[in-house]
Amino acid sequence: MGLGDLVQKAVYLGIGVASYAGEKATEKLGELRSQVQQLADEMVERGEMTSEEARRFVDDMVAKAQQPSVQPPTSSQPTEPRRIEIITDDDEPVKAPPTEAEQMRQQVIALQEELKRLKRD
Repeated sequence: MGLGDLVQKAVYLGIGVASYAGEKATEKLGELRSQVQQLADEMVERGEMTSEEARRFVDDMVAKAQQPSVQPPTSSQPTEPRRIEIITDDDEPVKAPPTEAEQMRQQVIALQEELKRLKRD
């Protein structure tokens, strides 16, 4: 088996996987459409929405399902890299410049002390 055969098989595998994924996505999208349509039909029967609203509802839900899912960053994910201080036996520790949060904390402490001083006077 030569390198050309290996590359050809890899290309065929990629095409096969893409084709299979496309078929599965189309199948799942069809199932979703039928479930949403059934829900909309039930809501029309109960008088909770009109047939025009039901049609728009189904179209909107299918369109949302087709959009790629992008997860917004959560608060647990840091917005900037964490600072690391490297200390060796020979070096004096080098302090990183204060972050914006540390500066704000210092300002709050200073304002609290000023408020206490003003209350005493």
